[in-house]
Amino acid sequence: MPISETFLPEFDQEMATTRRLLERVPSEKGTWKPHEKSFPLGHLAQLISRMPGWITLALHNTRLDLSGFVPYTYEPTEKLVAEFDRNVREAREALAAATDEDFAVQWSLTHGDRVLMTLSRREIVRQNINHLVHHRGQLSVYLRLLDVPLPPIYGPTADERVRSVGLAGPALPRRAARAHCIRPRIQTSAAEAG
Repeated sequence: MPISETFLPEFDQEMATTRRLLERVPSEKGTWKPHEKSFPLGHLAQLISRMPGWITLALHNTRLDLSGFVPYTYEPTEKLVAEFDRNVREAREALAAATDEDFAVQWSLTHGDRVLMTLSRREIVRQNINHLVHHRGQLSVYLRLLDVPLPPIYGPTADERVRSVGLAGPALPRRAARAHCIRPRIQTSAAEAG
């Protein structure tokens, strides 16, 4: 199986989930942050909207120079979702077109003449997807703290129940939807056994 085909199903799933979260960002809360050391919500949302584009950059170039970094701004959610959609579309096209040989090419992250890291494009794509999922997790915490209802990510949330195994139909009862979270009770003493 070509490397690109190993990435595409996961990419599609993670991007669809990320979009559902990104579209809930309240534009008027762009400067809000949960802690003084935290990234503002609007900047985190903008970062997430840009990240799929990094896959396109990695597959079409052999390096990215951070010295030309464009600073973050505060943009309306609709604009960020449109940017995200464009970046996802272009990244998916780049992934689908990439050959196994393309994935073997070495790619470097630099700051001017200083090389920060060099990895294969395959490793960079994997790292980028993981990195986006990490920031999506941060975004879900930000939204929870702002009392924005969260969509299902890998399962139900306190706000929305999931449909059974991704099929259309009635939502599972809360108890059944949470069944995946239940751990069997482990016997800890002989007294409990008897």
